[in-house]
Amino acid sequence: MTLILILFAAFVVFSFIHFAARSKRPFLRALFSVMLGLLSLSAVNLLSPLTSVYIPVTTLSTAVSAFGGIPGTALLVMISMI
Repeated sequence: MTLILILFAAFVVFSFIHFAARSKRPFLRALFSVMLGLLSLSAVNLLSPLTSVYIPVTTLSTAVSAFGGIPGTALLVMISMI
């Protein structure tokens, strides 16, 4: 339930940002931003046998990936490599 609320909050925040920036399709762009972050987290975990970098999928890592997108996932990768 918490995960759904976090994803919905990320969608609302990105929708507001894209609406304020006068995008043509703010909701579609917001959905794309959130999904791109979650797909990058999935890609990192799918490639973990090759790269030996694994990010556990928790509420916090999902929230960082959803709100941060690809830079958020890159931050998680850098933190896990320390």
